[in-house]
Amino acid sequence: MSEKIKQAIVEELAPTGRLRAGINLSNFLLVTGKADNGDPVGVSPDLAAEIAGRLNVPVDYVTYPGPGALADAAAQGEWDIGNIGTEPQRAKLIAFSPPYCEIAATFLVPPDSPLQAIDDVDQPGNRISTKARAAYSLWLENNLEYAKLVQSDSTDGAYEQFIEQKLDALAGLKPRLLSDQASLPGSKILDGQFSAVQQAVGTPRKNELAPRWLAELVEELKASGFIAELIRKHRVEGLSVAPPG
Repeated sequence: MSEKIKQAIVEELAPTGRLRAGINLSNFLLVTGKADNGDPVGVSPDLAAEIAGRLNVPVDYVTYPGPGALADAAAQGEWDIGNIGTEPQRAKLIAFSPPYCEIAATFLVPPDSPLQAIDDVDQPGNRISTKARAAYSLWLENNLEYAKLVQSDSTDGAYEQFIEQKLDALAGLKPRLLSDQASLPGSKILDGQFSAVQQAVGTPRKNELAPRWLAELVEELKASGFIAELIRKHRVEGLSVAPPG
């Protein structure tokens, strides 16, 4: 790569001289804590810092309470890269790298539920509780034929309405559902997954050179073991390195 192209990539990804990295605080697998200075800690912030290092610029974390708010900010110029689940709806505004990790999404069903397998859930009359605009919720919006989604503004809210409204299933990431299962004796997590939420590095579609560079870098970081080492470093269970792109 020529120095001219390298400089053009830096100008696209760090026009302010710093890499502004959009971070979704609601994904507890990717953001596992907070530093003394308030910066987020975890796999996602560490990956952003590595990208900034490759560009030889400092990183600034721009945090959001959920993936929907992060995605909306793509059109506002608030961040230069955004670490977020890749979904078709979001790809209208965001150019995604190949995924760097993935998380299994499945269903929790209440005690004595007749639903025994994932294929049983998408049937007429069934109601599924979910967090609005999460990547797995967007997948369900695109793929459900019969069951109805009942959406909440938060993961906790989705669990609460699952209980209070006696809904048929709760959709979510398996690590979180394991916690919910422990709070509801007799409940069951259905085997397998209806999708794998794939986390990627996005950049606004206006950028021309950056998407390819980010794609190549993400593949390099997967192949080198860097992503796997971040998962081990932060002791995250339920998160796995995505397959090669």
